[in-house]
Amino acid sequence: MTKTRLEAFSDGVLAIIITIMVLELRAPEGEGFAALQPLVPTILAYVLSFLYIGIYWSNHHHLLHTAGRVTGGVLWANLHLLFWLSLLPFVTNWMDEHPAASIPTALYGCDLIMAAVAYTILQGAIIRADGRDALLARAIGRDRKGKLSALLYAIAILAAFVSSIYAQILYAVVALMWVVPDRRIERVLDGERR
Repeated sequence: MTKTRLEAFSDGVLAIIITIMVLELRAPEGEGFAALQPLVPTILAYVLSFLYIGIYWSNHHHLLHTAGRVTGGVLWANLHLLFWLSLLPFVTNWMDEHPAASIPTALYGCDLIMAAVAYTILQGAIIRADGRDALLARAIGRDRKGKLSALLYAIAILAAFVSSIYAQILYAVVALMWVVPDRRIERVLDGERR
């Protein structure tokens, strides 16, 4: 399989995930702006999850640009990532329906941390396929940002049992850390083009 096909498949899955999330949104009963007020948790949960899907889509695009070849390990690692991302509509909906509840908020974080672990596994599979001198290996280095994200997810999961709001704020903080696509990869790719 070429990386173009892998990227197209992944793009399709991510598009379906976004479609499922948007289909969960329901129009308010009333017709004025006041009718939107009860939907604020729903809208915020949707925006956060949409942002996460966008972050993964963007960084996945950059990640695959570094790949020299696609092996079976890369395929399965990619499917592993897509599995965890495909659960995002479910955990988003549950957290949205119970925004102050600990378990749905913690489970949302568990899904995020598992997606982060799966992304790390995908990075490792690409590096193994391309060798230790792979572009990706040079780009990610020690991956401090990735490790910090995982730590914040773990803290947020625990915080969900104290206050779901604290946990949700931490999830938003991690998302904001990743809004800009991974510049480390862009820098390495730019260096290779010169």
